[in-house]
Amino acid sequence: MADASTRAVDLASRRAAALADETVAGDRRALARLLTAVENRTAIGEIGLRRLYPKAGGAHIVGITGPPGSGKSTLVAALIAELRVAGRTVAVIAVDPSSPITGGALLGDRVRMQAHATDGDVFIRSMAARGHAGGLASTSTAAAAVLDAAGFELILIETVGTGQSEVEVAAAADTTVVLEAPEMGDEVQAIKAGLLEVADLVVVNKGDRPGAQRTASQLRAMLVAGAGRDGSASDRTRPRPKRPEVMITTATTGEGVPELVAALDRHRAAGLRAGVGTARLARAEVQVWAIVMDRMRARLDDSSLREAAAATLGEVADHRLDPYAAADRLLDEITERPVPSPAKSPLDANR
Repeated sequence: MADASTRAVDLASRRAAALADETVAGDRRALARLLTAVENRTAIGEIGLRRLYPKAGGAHIVGITGPPGSGKSTLVAALIAELRVAGRTVAVIAVDPSSPITGGALLGDRVRMQAHATDGDVFIRSMAARGHAGGLASTSTAAAAVLDAAGFELILIETVGTGQSEVEVAAAADTTVVLEAPEMGDEVQAIKAGLLEVADLVVVNKGDRPGAQRTASQLRAMLVAGAGRDGSASDRTRPRPKRPEVMITTATTGEGVPELVAALDRHRAAGLRAGVGTARLARAEVQVWAIVMDRMRARLDDSSLREAAAATLGEVADHRLDPYAAADRLLDEITERPVPSPAKSPLDANR
């Protein structure tokens, strides 16, 4: 049994190493397979990411978020076209709503970006949100690292656009772009959601619509008001709000898109001058804690702990144990034994 397990782990390691090396060499099919393994949290995916991670860190990761109907996918397609004119490579992670039947992505964004499907310097990947808070798939940051190591200069992460927790994209990106559309009342929703607080650039898309200039002016006024301080001690202890630039684009015609690319480059350059800043530290925090939580859940679901966990939950349901004590008990159960790493297990080795 041990020999079979060892052989399975060795097979997974060899396959992961081969996929990683082929990905770096430019094999797009290998890249797609490795991203699937990463998204499914398989041993091959983890080993491959471990191998590639030291090669990552050079790409500009841009998060694009905003309310539904603001034209995120159309703007992403326009950005791809503009970047390719300049000869730059670009990858897209389009976080789609999950299918209620298969759990997979609905692939709507891929349909909109078919014009670039045959371009070898463009890679578009749809990923399922799978119920993750904020619509941002928990493996998006890992997928971005794989694409980074594969040599893409810009990686665009387009989120579902489903509400307040869309601010999560800011932790996954070097630059966060928040889209708004005129005459939708979205600027008010953005304030409620906190989106403007995490924006590095605010884009009023569909600039050919009546009211686009007015919406941009309202947003600029809100940002100026939000940046004001009353000078009190409590005010001085709060983080200083960002002062994002407000731009207008019409993605369907490409108007304003070159200016947006220039603004992205300026923000990237400013970040490089500042060194490893809060954006990358926040991304590291998101990645590491997501893995910690995933492994804790996996350990708790292990057959050796499942019965104890069920008994503890039963005590809470019967009000014989409070939920805090239950959580402490389960944490003690988990930490008493080492958590097996997927990279050292035969899980999914034969996929």
